[in-house]
Amino acid sequence: MKNLVIDEIKRSLKYLNYEFEDGDINISVPKKKEFGDLSTNIAFLLSKKNKKNPIEISKSLKKNLISVNLFKEINIAGPGFLNFKINPKSIVSYISEIIKEDENYGKANPCNKKVLVEFVSANPTGPLTVGHGRGAILGDALSNIFEWNGYTVQREYYYNNAGRQMRILGESVQSRFMELIGKKYIFPEDGYQGDYIFSIAKEILEKQGKDLNEDNDFFKEYAESFIFNHIKKTLKNLNISFDSFFNEKTLYDNREIYNVIDILKSKKLIYEKDGAVWFEGTKVGRDNDRVLIKKTGEPTYRLPDMAYHADKIKRGYDLCIDVFGADHMDAYPDVLEVVKQLGYDESKIKVIIHQFISILKNGKTVKMSTRKGTFITLDDLVDQVGSDVVRYFFVMRGINSHLNFDLDIAKEKSEKNPIYYIQYANARINTILETYKNKIKNVNLELLTEEEEIKIIYKLIEFKETLIKVKNIMEPQILANYLLELSSMFHKYYAKNRIINDNNIKLTEARIFFIKSTSIVITNGLKILGISAPKKM
Repeated sequence: MKNLVIDEIKRSLKYLNYEFEDGDINISVPKKKEFGDLSTNIAFLLSKKNKKNPIEISKSLKKNLISVNLFKEINIAGPGFLNFKINPKSIVSYISEIIKEDENYGKANPCNKKVLVEFVSANPTGPLTVGHGRGAILGDALSNIFEWNGYTVQREYYYNNAGRQMRILGESVQSRFMELIGKKYIFPEDGYQGDYIFSIAKEILEKQGKDLNEDNDFFKEYAESFIFNHIKKTLKNLNISFDSFFNEKTLYDNREIYNVIDILKSKKLIYEKDGAVWFEGTKVGRDNDRVLIKKTGEPTYRLPDMAYHADKIKRGYDLCIDVFGADHMDAYPDVLEVVKQLGYDESKIKVIIHQFISILKNGKTVKMSTRKGTFITLDDLVDQVGSDVVRYFFVMRGINSHLNFDLDIAKEKSEKNPIYYIQYANARINTILETYKNKIKNVNLELLTEEEEIKIIYKLIEFKETLIKVKNIMEPQILANYLLELSSMFHKYYAKNRIINDNNIKLTEARIFFIKSTSIVITNGLKILGISAPKKM
């Protein structure tokens, strides 16, 4: 609704030859309802820029806008506030637009911009846990949001299949294999202890036999392939797929990590100390200097990350989004600073940090440890509550908030479970639509005069604004909350009003259109979040 008013104000300002910028137009809801539905302080903001009194600007705007069908009444308050009362008759006509656009309602035209979204990026050392799940679903939801806003989106998974972690993985599997065939083998310190290690070892035994005599590389590579296939299957079960997988090893093979060192050296931002190579971050405003290459000659994880982010920008994306867990909070500012020092525009990189997740059962937190194998996998969670519930619960809280995933609520089939409540609203609507078989001609939408109907229509119109807001703020929670509010409004409306009324066919037809448009918005919103919209429940 706000965007509709903003568009009319823009049109009027251009017609009146007022100098303005898009950011000058702020629309708010008055604290007191009697003042109107919406309000703007645009006259104050344009006063200095146009060298005119705010009252004079307000009067000229009112005179130009009052003829617009959108407004029922426009009043000037105080020294120049413009208060608008919206014409309900103009609002109901937007239902036809929603029904006409149907599954495309809310989609923006292509904007010829490309965005790369990197998410999950877990090394193939074990199954995806609920900790990985939040980033996976946030990344996929943001990718969908940008696509609906007209962007071309590339989903990318960055991983490393080399180094100490992978070596220990291979040793862990080899140890369990030896155990299965009755040979002694020392289990590695800090080895991976989950049941999946036994599963890999058993598969190797079944396929290769007990006479297998291979070194650690064989077990490492076999485990990597096994785990990566499992990861992809887990993501597919959550309706997540990637366009590309980027292996960190590429940056070693093409020597991009050493190119980073060379450029930083030329800027005198590299020094050696205690046999290690350091980035002199304090010289360019960072709090600390950072080791980039250890005295063993092995790069730290920051160095390939720096080369990888430079590579992203070189590929020509207008925006690169990283979805990271809170454990990356300390590292990414160094990466962005080096990208800047390499001569790239670091503002093209947007880092989304999400907080951790806890699983609650019977009101108590379930303790988890990835290394010890005492964790809940994403597959476990999906098996217990379904992918729709998992996806909604992982985005229903703000990214910066710690997420408590309550298993008991997630299993509820009642209004306590928000995604069930939303899907039930859509199913309820479609049950009515299935029942009503009459063909509708020349529907009179002006018969929709109930206060609850007008409020819901306002909410439906807000859908486009909501998608723009989610894109700008990169916070899918806004859409999740919007759908819950819309569904709640519909359930309350349904409890008080008959949709099908044999004594008033024209009103019935108008309400059929009304609830159909509501279903379209709920369905499209759920689709963006990667959630199904069942027509029956």
